[in-house]
Amino acid sequence: MTGGQIRSVSSLLALFDAARARRGDAPALEVKVRGRPAVLTLGAVHERAGRMARALRARGIAPGDRMVVHLANGVEYLDLLLACLRTGIILVPANVLYRGRELGHIVSDADPALIVTSAGHLNLFAGDPRAITIDTLEGEADAARSPVPSERVTGSRTAVGGTNGGAGVAASSSQPADADPALIVYTSGTTGRAKGAVLSHGNVAANVRHLVDAWRISAADRYLAVLPLFHVHGLCNGACCWLATGCLMRLEERFEHAAAAAWFAEFRPTLFYGVPTVYTRMLEWPADTPVDGVRDARLFVSGSAPLPAHVHEAFRARFGHTILERYGMSETLMTLGNPYDGERRAGTVGVPFRDVRARVVDAAGHPVPDGTVGELEVRGPNVFAGYWRNAKATAAAFRDGWFRTGDLAERSADGYYTLRGRASDLIISGGFNIYPREIEDVLLEVPGVREVVVAGVPDARRGEVPVAYVVAEAEVTNEALRAACAASVASFKVPRGFMRVAALPRTALGKVQKHLLPPWSAT
Repeated sequence: MTGGQIRSVSSLLALFDAARARRGDAPALEVKVRGRPAVLTLGAVHERAGRMARALRARGIAPGDRMVVHLANGVEYLDLLLACLRTGIILVPANVLYRGRELGHIVSDADPALIVTSAGHLNLFAGDPRAITIDTLEGEADAARSPVPSERVTGSRTAVGGTNGGAGVAASSSQPADADPALIVYTSGTTGRAKGAVLSHGNVAANVRHLVDAWRISAADRYLAVLPLFHVHGLCNGACCWLATGCLMRLEERFEHAAAAAWFAEFRPTLFYGVPTVYTRMLEWPADTPVDGVRDARLFVSGSAPLPAHVHEAFRARFGHTILERYGMSETLMTLGNPYDGERRAGTVGVPFRDVRARVVDAAGHPVPDGTVGELEVRGPNVFAGYWRNAKATAAAFRDGWFRTGDLAERSADGYYTLRGRASDLIISGGFNIYPREIEDVLLEVPGVREVVVAGVPDARRGEVPVAYVVAEAEVTNEALRAACAASVASFKVPRGFMRVAALPRTALGKVQKHLLPPWSAT
């Protein structure tokens, strides 16, 4: 299905069904099934989901019920995703790295009818009777197996076929409407208690249409999936675009620096999504690493955290690809992106996707001139309607129909947006505004600096002052860091101090958690 064709299909399940009707017998998924490498057709993918849907219904899980899923990437996650979308059950992805307190908040807030996790993590739910292992649920799904797809061994992978059109996965007579909730995605909580963003079927469908159209995703693509499915980057940008196009996806549990070069060589992907740390690790491959599998790809996309300009340039120099950086949030899915055709401008997140509107405003909500920093606001069919059971937070998140992202940005005269950090991260020192991203970009250009984040700390005279937390080689001196800043920014922006850390605290998708930085002391 081309971008033009996909624009004419409104519902999410209609997009998936159209791909299944065209490509039900085509290989669609390379993944491990019960520990063995396998290739599944698109028909088999839908058949597995149909069995899972019947198992969930047999347990009494009804449309509108929530199901928390705490699993690593695997075919089972895809089974649950598609089964929930088919039945109207609301999927609540939980970061597989979360533990007791974090999981306790999600479970308490979402109030799920079922919690699905691995056998090794069942203890994290403290005997909650709603928690079961994926092995148990898979056994129940297998009991609902009808018809049985044929299996054949081809080389080292098991090829699993399935009927075209999806026998055994007949759609419900009352499929979810566009406004019905599909997902509750909990924000990463980098500054406080996570909130549940309710994404509708229509939100996810709009996101799929935008990306398939903008990034030219088609059935001919080969998508190497390494990002976690518990995050919208891997789930809505990756898995849902795969289901809508019927391309071939190879799903790995996680990105592994040591193994990834071989994955590229074996699979020869045309499409790859990563976060900045993934691209940084790829640049650390030994100089003699064969990279033909990387060079032959069609598109590399980066998001979830800012991509440093030097990584952007180094990747192009080594692998011959200009990474396409885009911007989105759990609440909005993807809103801005550098163009597929045209300039992919380092340091920017590009322009709004089709059907998305964006603006930069001052504190009163008035649009500011190009080149002026303000808060980024967006609106479009991809933007959520609100937070789960949190009317106060929902009301605060919108202004005159625009979603207030909380991100600071500026727009260039030709329409490209550049992020300047979170509004909550703005440092006001002696009455002057300081945007941490500007200082961070300067410090990242210093040879030997690997990571840096700038935060404001209290100061008796100026209210607050900037301090830089730096991950760098031993030979990088504080004097060199200070000199680099003094040569590039105003004196009041030069960090009061430089604190060396072994690593920055980050979420699973690479966002820095400033509230977990060690306390600053001038002594």
